[in-house]
Amino acid sequence: MGSQWEDKKKPHLNLVFVGHVDHGKSTTVGRLLLDTGHIEEHEIEKNEKLAAENGKAGFGLAYVMDGLKEERERGITIDVAHKELFTPKYYFTIIDAPGHRDFVKNMITGTSQADAAVLCVAANDGVNAQTKEHAFLARVLGVKQLIVNINKMDISGVDYSEDKYNSVKEEVSNLLKMAGFNPADVPMIPCSSFLGENLYNKSENMSWYNGPTLFECIDSIEMGPKPTDRPLRLPIQDVYKISGIGTVPVGKIETGILHSGKTVVFNPSQQSAEVKSIEMHHTMVEKAEPGDNVGFNVRGLSAQDIRRGDIAGYTDKPPMFVRHDETFIGQIQLMDIPKAVAAGYTPVFHAHTAQVAVRFVELLEKTSKAGKEANPAFLVTGDACLIRFMPTKPMAIEQMDAFPELSRFAIRDMGKTVAAGVCMKIEKK
Repeated sequence: MGSQWEDKKKPHLNLVFVGHVDHGKSTTVGRLLLDTGHIEEHEIEKNEKLAAENGKAGFGLAYVMDGLKEERERGITIDVAHKELFTPKYYFTIIDAPGHRDFVKNMITGTSQADAAVLCVAANDGVNAQTKEHAFLARVLGVKQLIVNINKMDISGVDYSEDKYNSVKEEVSNLLKMAGFNPADVPMIPCSSFLGENLYNKSENMSWYNGPTLFECIDSIEMGPKPTDRPLRLPIQDVYKISGIGTVPVGKIETGILHSGKTVVFNPSQQSAEVKSIEMHHTMVEKAEPGDNVGFNVRGLSAQDIRRGDIAGYTDKPPMFVRHDETFIGQIQLMDIPKAVAAGYTPVFHAHTAQVAVRFVELLEKTSKAGKEANPAFLVTGDACLIRFMPTKPMAIEQMDAFPELSRFAIRDMGKTVAAGVCMKIEKK
């Protein structure tokens, strides 16, 4: 049947759902799609039967997103699932990002494509390790609009209490300040995703709340003008070899316009090729703009010539990259580091779609509660620092002043995000 707002010509945005494991991300998405008419009640019933058979009664809504068998059995979201949501104003691709710790890598690539994020925080549980991690990642990966779903307001012990909502709201506000968001710009909605309260339908049980529903907040996201007048930058998410067509890189355009028939260069692979055709949502298009997820066919390149983590641009203004013997200067904020770190530390940097081990060459200036310190010997949790870095292999990254969208990175080590940062200056040889 499809929703009454269905129209692919509307402005397109990517919306990611993030938050701690079990705080209701998948259920929120399932309920939103059901209540807005994007999926049928019988689909939920079928899923609920499956869920009950797996000893997961009540997971019927979550199963809408959790398509993989393994996910259904474990009751967690592993890979990044995509669904469409139409609102009066926008056409959204929904990305349900995994909250589970092992899957933050997928979460990073999911969020690096997101324009807006819904952070789910369970009212009975408050801010958790991954709530923190996801808030920091959303910020560093350039999510422009954040919306908070204070979920599970119906749960026993919370019982739709306005006081409980206010205390979680305060806890979340403090976290958002630390992560660099302005809490005043972040709507926080008391919801029950399980029962569908304040998602699309207003809640009868929370008459004390007179703000917008989650759906209304999603529809009123303000994205600002698209950066179409800037040079093309298209981070590559995957490269497919499709028989009868050829090599098809896939990614989301950050800036500029991708035109069919033009020659693009991929860095750091340093390969160039003509764009034969562009496909978006299974339709051939002549050009594509910032925010569009595209696949495009390139003439004369094999799937081995280019890889995930490359950035495509035009040859007159090629994407920047740092060779393995070059350095760049970055400003980082340490979130949670198991031990003190010093020069020589080599964790993995996640920048746009790239994952590269990068060495801390020189600690230049530390800022901590105690003030500023030049050339510190080491850093601990909570410190911010200006650092000279050297990648272990060539890495595409841009300077903050030129392409803020592609200057940000998250630093991961031992299975968790330890810092977030931004590239200030690339030191070319």
